Amino acid sequence: MDVHMSSSPPRGTKRKADELEPPRRIRALHQDVVNKIAAGEIIVAPVHALKELIENAVDAGSTSLEIVVKDGGLKLLQITDNGSGISKDDLPILCERFTTSKLKAFEDLQAIGTYGFRGEALASISHIAHLAVTTKTADSSCAWKAHYAGGKLTPAKAGQNADPKACAGRQGTQITVEDLFYNVPTRRRAFRSSSEEYAKIADLVGKYAVHCQGVAFSCKKHGDSGAGIAVPATASIRDRIRLTHNNAVANDLIDFQLTNEQYGFKADALVSNANHSAKRTTFLLFINHRSVDSSAIKKAVEQTYAAFLPKGGKPFVYLSLEIDPARVDVNVHPTKREVNFLNEEEIIELVCDDIRQRLGKVDTSRTFMTQSLLSGAKTPTISKLNTVPEGPSASSPALQRSATMQSSTRKPYENSLVRTDAKTRKITAMLPQAQRAASPSRELASDGVEYEYTDKEATICRLTTIKELRASVRECMHNELTDTFANHTFVGIADATRRIAAIQGGVRLFLVDYGLVSAEYFYQLGLTDFGNYGAIRFNPPMSLHDLVGIGVAQAKALEPDNVAIEWDNVVPAVVNQLISRKDMLSEYFALEISADGDLLTIPLLLKGYMPSLAKLPNFLLRLGPHVDWTDEKGCFQSFLRELASFYTPEALPAPLIEGGEDEEIAERRRHLHRAVENVLFPAFKARLVATKGLLKGVIEVANLKGLYRIFERC
Repeated sequence: MDVHMSSSPPRGTKRKADELEPPRRIRALHQDVVNKIAAGEIIVAPVHALKELIENAVDAGSTSLEIVVKDGGLKLLQITDNGSGISKDDLPILCERFTTSKLKAFEDLQAIGTYGFRGEALASISHIAHLAVTTKTADSSCAWKAHYAGGKLTPAKAGQNADPKACAGRQGTQITVEDLFYNVPTRRRAFRSSSEEYAKIADLVGKYAVHCQGVAFSCKKHGDSGAGIAVPATASIRDRIRLTHNNAVANDLIDFQLTNEQYGFKADALVSNANHSAKRTTFLLFINHRSVDSSAIKKAVEQTYAAFLPKGGKPFVYLSLEIDPARVDVNVHPTKREVNFLNEEEIIELVCDDIRQRLGKVDTSRTFMTQSLLSGAKTPTISKLNTVPEGPSASSPALQRSATMQSSTRKPYENSLVRTDAKTRKITAMLPQAQRAASPSRELASDGVEYEYTDKEATICRLTTIKELRASVRECMHNELTDTFANHTFVGIADATRRIAAIQGGVRLFLVDYGLVSAEYFYQLGLTDFGNYGAIRFNPPMSLHDLVGIGVAQAKALEPDNVAIEWDNVVPAVVNQLISRKDMLSEYFALEISADGDLLTIPLLLKGYMPSLAKLPNFLLRLGPHVDWTDEKGCFQSFLRELASFYTPEALPAPLIEGGEDEEIAERRRHLHRAVENVLFPAFKARLVATKGLLKGVIEVANLKGLYRIFERC
């Protein structure tokens, strides 16, 4: 058998320069190719074409839009408005690229107040579809109809004149797009079904129908007698949501307005309360009246709702942000689906804080299903919770489960039941009596400290290094683990010596290294509240020299044979280092040191939780050699890591079973158990962004569905 091999190397094979063909000359692409490439970037699907047409109609001052769709928009897209219309003299250049009435100079991009501004929408459509425009202005005696192809006027039929033709018509504009992507067969074949494309169109029309007050919307399939979407011009935003979504959503909405002059923005929103819970988030976001997508805002809002909704429950959110146009860059995406704006993190945080407060205060009518525990009870009863408490209790597992519990005749499978009952015993209740704190679950979490409140306003952090550190945390986020912590149920402390606790997430049981998780949580808390910490004040002040000296003695006892360290020089070196930077430490970290070297305050990160002061000498000692004082970003990162380590719960020795334990150690153990269960894990649920590094500190030890499969085989 003869084998013939090609002499040319396969694609991707590295070749030497002398083996290459003569270099091809660089040529400019034909203008038609350029236009089709641009059209493919802007008009990706029928819904994108319609979005451009809707925005042009609203820009023209229309109060009524009628939309007709055939075959998901591939066969026909027609939009009729009653706006200002298009002058006959402008029709010849209407579909040429970069022709617009809304932009004159590049500097105008800094103050865009309209939807369209680049003049590419109609030009792009004319290159990949058959486009017809019928328009009439108020001062025109008749309407004019024009056909376009490739950005130019074209005759309606072969042999006719391409000039616009006079016809009857009402004021406004009707744009008809037929056979979309007729000359791009690959793109056209990519669309699977017309019903799927129509669903996207209906979703888009619904968004603008909700937002554009004073504008009537009608959308229907070609040939249907009734409209799929019909919204009158006089409808309020709540009524528009009722018409485009459903009554249940509209009845469970909270409206709020937020204005902030510092960041130059105003927010108007209608968001669902805790009674509403859906399988997927409905998120209608408008920035300067433009429908856009923002995964950062959506994720932050969903995280806010996680504390109020049952596991898997998602909210409905309509959010309109009006931001100073000088702070917004709209020209960052071909389809204008995304925008960039200044102070994004701060604006998101303010909006989410407002949503969180309103969910806690406004929602006073949550419905719960309760079942009598008497053996003869048959019928569940309905009870009303008149008030929803603020704070961690508002997001307790019992409330989260009860908020959406509905009567149902369908019995769930046993291996899918989530058994989390507040009345069930904790793991700690099963340990020997000497190992348990005295009813820790019934004692209120308290650090025994009196709090004094001041009128100091929170400062906004503008340091780029802190923003970069915050961004690095978000980039390392593990979504599934974050969701587990946000919806977990605390089971109990399994091993206080190794700092191991058990939590339940759905039908799974996990063992968690709460020391590792605490260190990450307090580091994130330090970044989030940077420059706005509370302060733990010592009265009387404590000598910094003495505290560092204690830390040196402890370190020396651990490494008695280490001759590389000149222990006598450590104390003055660390003390001088801290005193020389006392102004920075006080401003950023609430760590106040007097000129005489007395420690006045240390930062307070979490109310209700007092760090172990036995770790204070070592914390102060490590601030000398373990903080990078030469680099701003490195300094902040290393200092906050040391502060987080200081705040991490201490590891106490194993308790003595047969008595004889020092009363001080016993009291510290009781305090630790209360803090872990009642303060730390509720805090993890509310604010922790679980990073990928925490995976090594979380182990799944049981899965109810997996156990059922094991027992089924037995």
